[in-house]
Amino acid sequence: MRKKFLSVALCSVLSLSVLFGVNTSSANTEKQGEEIVLNGLIPETASDSTKIELENGMTKPIYSTDDAIIEDLFVETTIDSDNDGERDRVAIRVMRPNTEPGIKVPVIYEMSPYRAGGNPLNFHDVDVDLYPVGGGKPFAAAANLGSLGNYYVPRGYAVILGYSIGTGGSDGCPTTGDEHEILGTKAVIDWLNGRAKAFTADGREVTADWSTGNVGMTGVSYNGTLPNGVATTGVEGLKTIIPIAAISSWYDYYRANGAVVAPGGYQGEDADVLARYVLTRQNPEVCEDVINKISQDQDRRTGDYNDFWDKRNYLKNVANIKASVFIVHGLNDWNVKTRHFAQWWDALREHNVPRKMWLHQGGHGGTLSNNWKQTENRWFDYWLYGIENGIMDEPMVDIQREDRTWHKQADWPAVETVPTKLHLKAGNDGEGGILSADPVPNQSRDTEELVDDPKIRANQLVANPSSYSPNRLTYLSQKLTEEVRISGTPEVKIRASIDRPVANLTALLVDYGGTTPVIVTRGWMDPQNLESAEHSVALVPNQMYTFKWDMQPDDYVFQPGHQIGIVLIASDYDYTIRPPAGTKLTVLPAESEVTLPIVGGGETLKTSAASMESLVKRLQDDGEIANDSAARALQVHLISVDRFEKQGASDKVVKHMEGFKRLLDYQKEKQLISEEAYDTLIDHTDYLIKKWQ
Repeated sequence: MRKKFLSVALCSVLSLSVLFGVNTSSANTEKQGEEIVLNGLIPETASDSTKIELENGMTKPIYSTDDAIIEDLFVETTIDSDNDGERDRVAIRVMRPNTEPGIKVPVIYEMSPYRAGGNPLNFHDVDVDLYPVGGGKPFAAAANLGSLGNYYVPRGYAVILGYSIGTGGSDGCPTTGDEHEILGTKAVIDWLNGRAKAFTADGREVTADWSTGNVGMTGVSYNGTLPNGVATTGVEGLKTIIPIAAISSWYDYYRANGAVVAPGGYQGEDADVLARYVLTRQNPEVCEDVINKISQDQDRRTGDYNDFWDKRNYLKNVANIKASVFIVHGLNDWNVKTRHFAQWWDALREHNVPRKMWLHQGGHGGTLSNNWKQTENRWFDYWLYGIENGIMDEPMVDIQREDRTWHKQADWPAVETVPTKLHLKAGNDGEGGILSADPVPNQSRDTEELVDDPKIRANQLVANPSSYSPNRLTYLSQKLTEEVRISGTPEVKIRASIDRPVANLTALLVDYGGTTPVIVTRGWMDPQNLESAEHSVALVPNQMYTFKWDMQPDDYVFQPGHQIGIVLIASDYDYTIRPPAGTKLTVLPAESEVTLPIVGGGETLKTSAASMESLVKRLQDDGEIANDSAARALQVHLISVDRFEKQGASDKVVKHMEGFKRLLDYQKEKQLISEEAYDTLIDHTDYLIKKWQ
């Protein structure tokens, strides 16, 4: 039954009226003479079936919410996810402006499994043994049914809010992102384009004759994930999507390189837990078999990528996308982790999908800064009304830096990014090791050990990196003399043995230098998946293997005076399975390395006598060294060390750098060098000595 609901009336604002009645790429107002340029994507905008007005280049409120038309309908899908022999129907609420006869409007559409709330969560136990072979939900706040509607309905858009299969008033069963959920969501777009049927609660069929059939989807988290999946069907009528904090492959939400990994804040969650959480339909017991099958097929024992996960991988069908995509993601999102936006963006680039991306400094969700609502408005105007507003002429990526300022760039990762290999060297006498951009000279074959204690959190394990801890290994760069920015995906390669058939492997990239260490990013691996994520292989205890895995992508700036650190641990309390303590990992640093995506390359991370000569010159130019004589004394000493470095004479390098330290002490005592310059050069000296010892 069609109903009208009262809502909050919008204040009127002055603007120019635009009436479209021509079939050209631009239109002129009959009264005001303002020219509105169209981009040619939506021909019907230049016809009598469209009535909108613009203000500041965007659609402005001209319709009242007081008489907005609201319909609660049920759309027939092509699926039968609850296996009852009948096609599932999904419940939707349509909110649209009360237009003049013949006027048609595009649709902004959000489907959600959370709209009807959720059930108590029963997480899997993670304090269990790992499984040797051979022997969270994404958060979305309760939907505010007026948030999109109150903004866009007055601007000449319809807004549809849907209940995903198995939730609220919809039929079917939740299936955590597979084809059933995607096709159930797609059915609404089919109805808007005359390819599916919709009914009122009393069974009367309703058509969408008020709609242009042009649809933009949006949503946060799970609500933003469904647009990704629907876009890969290539459905006609879907013109654009704005996925915010969205999943691109469900395997990467619950797994990482074969390891069972939780979404941040929901340790013990998995695909079945999420399905039970959103199962809010009537008679939920009809879905018991469906969810039990999810529990079986998700395979928490091995963590391998299998057919279950392949059916929930939207990346493999990106070639089908016909819609434009505007990604929004938090660089500190540990729920839907950054891998999701990075691999989605890469796939969109590969297939030349029109796209834009915002990366903000928040966690799981969107952003309100940087004029977000106006940008969203302009994006929908461009793709759903065909208004040429210049948004596609802007640089594709907006990124928010750590100081909360926004910057534009042509692509992501930053085009100047260079994969930079950093070598590991073990520390001496229980001290932390070093991270070197140069190959470590005369590298020993000494090994280092760590013992897994899953009850210790990562933020405790990264503390005091220069002191001994049996549960972690640390490797630090020298103190930075200038900013170092990473942009992309760090990768880890270690040569190691494990004293048991199975373990967790975790690598942490850490920023040392502030009041407390900052874990910038991290990555995990099941070592049994050393060949691929698809297949676990049995490991021989105490045998050396080479393990390679990636960390979560990031874009981060390390500040001058800070150190870049790599910390290796086994289990990660907040993310991995937590087996009994005691597993020992033996690492060979000489055959281990980390590759960081450094903007501009890693020259600034190289420490040698020659680089220290340049550093002395810079400090002198900055007035940190008293006179030419003091600077010359330092440089002469370093010239000698440089000769020994080129000869590979380790003992002489160490001996002369110890002498260099005494020279620095003398110059500090005689006030020939500033405190800051002294500290910087002492740090580089100690680092160079460690490198050559």
